[in-house]
Amino acid sequence: MSVIKSKVLKICNDAKKASAELAELDSARKEQLMLEVVRLLKKHAQKIIKANQKDVKLAKEHNLDAAKIDRLTLDERRVSGFVNAVKDISKLPDPVGKILYDTVRENGLHIKRISTPIGVLLAIFESRPNVASDIAALALKSGNAVILRCGSDSINSSKALTDVYREALENFNLDKNSVILVPEIDREYVTELLKMDAHIDVVIPRGGKSLIKAVMEHTKIPLFKHLDGNCHTYIHEKADIEKARKILLNAKMRRVGICGATESLLIDKRIAKKILPLIADDLSEVDCEMRGDTESVSIDSRIKTAEEKDFYSEYLDKIISIKIVRDIDDAIKQIGIYGSSHTESIVTEDSAAAQKFLKKVNSAIVMHNASTQFADGGEFGLGAEVGIATGKLHARGPVGLEQLTIYKYIVEAECGLRA
Repeated sequence: MSVIKSKVLKICNDAKKASAELAELDSARKEQLMLEVVRLLKKHAQKIIKANQKDVKLAKEHNLDAAKIDRLTLDERRVSGFVNAVKDISKLPDPVGKILYDTVRENGLHIKRISTPIGVLLAIFESRPNVASDIAALALKSGNAVILRCGSDSINSSKALTDVYREALENFNLDKNSVILVPEIDREYVTELLKMDAHIDVVIPRGGKSLIKAVMEHTKIPLFKHLDGNCHTYIHEKADIEKARKILLNAKMRRVGICGATESLLIDKRIAKKILPLIADDLSEVDCEMRGDTESVSIDSRIKTAEEKDFYSEYLDKIISIKIVRDIDDAIKQIGIYGSSHTESIVTEDSAAAQKFLKKVNSAIVMHNASTQFADGGEFGLGAEVGIATGKLHARGPVGLEQLTIYKYIVEAECGLRA
């Protein structure tokens, strides 16, 4: 057995053992554990920020692009943000032990379906260290052990954060291996982890399309699938112009490096000449590059001619694709062809049009008069999320506490015999 395989096997065995203890924790103990994490995050905030500064320095030396550096960077405000996320998670109802189905059958069987933890989670993520905290908190609250494998960009930050969780577990005399960070950045560790289907129950990939595709191709373990976030904002002919401008600017530019950022703008043909120059003004002021179809370019010369691939692209940068559509049906068709089933929003004052869009667009999250940047577990009241699932099995949209549980059936009978 290779050294790497041996180390990975130990990590997996440790996590599996810890998961059995964690699954037995009662609600009060979990809440106390979460509050201890909050206390330690506050106590070690400066230590976490200093560790992050090492990562940011290295990232700049390696010429990482601005969007990745933004996702990587932690400051007091961002640390405070995930401290508050852990607080919110601590207050949420325990998702484990819920009775989901309860019936007494004519054959005398009393049958219950009860929510249980999944077991051992493997989270693979790149340059957003807050993911380490969010996933660890959600895992512990839902009774799951978690193995965290970050990218080399965030190794110092992620270690500082996971050390906090492990310290909290030790302070409660719980197995610290309920949260394990893979300390080595060698890619062979990922290869071996993805083979551990006897130990790991679910894989949570958080990162670019290439990472997620690679995970899908190299594992038999079920995963929460999130290929990319080509999110659309559609400005309908009955939109309030000023409202539409504000929503679109926020949806694109609030944080360009997150998966909920709008990457594709669709505008109804009937109002395109009126609203597009105003939107071009807004986006030009913040140095956002616009790539549009022929009709868009003819309306405003600041828009560059798009290629076909632009309408499929998740830029994660100050770039947006623009398409003029005939009507709402054309917009829905465009999303169906080019979208990634993440998040789409319609801006309109016409309630019938809004309801049609909400019903017919089959993405994980569909919005009306809202910025796509609201596509977030915290904003949905889930405390945080381990990711936005765009598949159609088990979990879809923000994956929070309830999505990190499965269930079992409990069957009781006076004398359960069958002829």
